[in-house]
Amino acid sequence: MKKILLKKISSEPENLERILDNLQDGIIAHDLERRIFYYNRKAEEITGYSRDEVLGKDCHEAHGGPFCGEHCQFCNPSQEKKIDTDTVDYSITITTKSGEIRQLDMVSTMMKDKNGQDFGVLASFKDVTDILDLQIRLGEISNFANIIGRNSRMLQVFQQIRDVASYDSAIHIHGETGTGKELVAMAIHNKSHRSGAPFVAINCGALPEGLIESELFGHLKGAFSGAVRDKKGRFELAEGGTIFLDEVAELPKHVQVKLLRFLQEGTLEKVGSEKTISVNTRIISASNKNLKKEVKKNNFRDDLYYRLNVIPIDLPPLRERKSDIPLLCNHFLKQVAEKYKKERLHISKEAMYAMMDYSWPGNVRELENAIQFAIIKCKGNIISFENLPMELAGSQVDRKKRGPFKKLDIHAVQATLEKTGGNKARAARLLGVGRATLYRFLNDHS
Repeated sequence: MKKILLKKISSEPENLERILDNLQDGIIAHDLERRIFYYNRKAEEITGYSRDEVLGKDCHEAHGGPFCGEHCQFCNPSQEKKIDTDTVDYSITITTKSGEIRQLDMVSTMMKDKNGQDFGVLASFKDVTDILDLQIRLGEISNFANIIGRNSRMLQVFQQIRDVASYDSAIHIHGETGTGKELVAMAIHNKSHRSGAPFVAINCGALPEGLIESELFGHLKGAFSGAVRDKKGRFELAEGGTIFLDEVAELPKHVQVKLLRFLQEGTLEKVGSEKTISVNTRIISASNKNLKKEVKKNNFRDDLYYRLNVIPIDLPPLRERKSDIPLLCNHFLKQVAEKYKKERLHISKEAMYAMMDYSWPGNVRELENAIQFAIIKCKGNIISFENLPMELAGSQVDRKKRGPFKKLDIHAVQATLEKTGGNKARAARLLGVGRATLYRFLNDHS
């Protein structure tokens, strides 16, 4: 049977199979009905499944779920989700036969026959799990799933994303406004087996109280004034994928009860309906408030808190990872240059010192806005201190009035640097000033 199946991919001599078996990439091929007709040795090694276990089977069923994460060109026989391009390049997290979580880089390509007609999909994949783990441990990674950072706390967040992506447990992300909670939620979704299905985000604090229940769970025509037709809720729209409930602490109590029921049973009722429907979706919630404190204030149900907070992720504010500011600035400047096809701007030392000294109450979002403001105001190729928003300029004026340099004199600085063996970070702590202040002082006296 194996030889018959192999004839589908080639009329070449049998040594083609030997060639494919010696590749360092896993290779899997299936027809338009998703029946697997080729599986090389490296694919066996990576997935833990043998050829005898998968050949002739639907690739979704053979691996216990969509092996491609529903990214490939033929995820269903009806071709409803057919992707327009012939080649798709993406990353995916899989669970091997033994239950091990592995990260793969995958390329799937539509195969054509001699008449140019589609006849199947060929996927090649590499296991990059160990490389990513090593990069995170060594701090050599600065961009993970579109999240920028190299600070140790961000590296911990990267590792958490990788660890939780393959599980469907509820996740709660806590962080101040502007720290990137939705980016983390999207990263978890994109690294999961649900990545090809919808990611539906809703800001629970941005909707009028009377509409939240309808937005989440849907309604029937005539359920209330203005309900002129049946409407699907966000949970139904997220079928098979992930729903992200941002600012979940803002949910009114009666909606919290319905959300709790969904978490317990996976079912819901539309507004105006007595019919119970089942929805398969993963829930990721987020809030800039401490949910445990909200429970103590009787603003949030304690049973719902424990259901949502199965896996907690805490995002550090930007003021606690200031070493990432130069990385973030370069990222935003590069984005603007690519978007408008302009020469990339650079930031002066004085402007960077000011940004390193600022507390960033609006976090990464405020930094991005500050860079956009500076780009518009800048007339040359260098963003100077004068191009920064007034908040940053004002903080520097206040700092000068307080006189941080009054704590410093060149002899004391030199003596402290000798004492610390040239370690500027330690010297700044001993002198009672910020690192940026010490660097600026040394630059002014060099």
